[in-house]
Amino acid sequence: MGKHYDQEYKDYVSKLVVEEGRKTTDVARELEISPKTISRWVSTYRMKSNVGKTNETYITPTELEKLKKQHEKELAEAREEIEILKKAMHIFTKNQA
Repeated sequence: MGKHYDQEYKDYVSKLVVEEGRKTTDVARELEISPKTISRWVSTYRMKSNVGKTNETYITPTELEKLKKQHEKELAEAREEIEILKKAMHIFTKNQA
């Protein structure tokens, strides 16, 4: 009897192959799962994706890196805006004294 994996895990592994472009055999070797099993998961995932019924509650490492870069950029912009506002406040309060 084989191992049983929950659907979220199957979708995550399938997403590594479909959206990250990784080879099924590489992922199978890395996770110690049969390539045939992963191929079946990928087929199911692709059918679900075509229907548009995916509830993505997980992200791949590449997506995580993109989000991280986006958040770092937004944070840097916010910090710059804060510094500008601090300088403006200092100028306006200095002129009132």
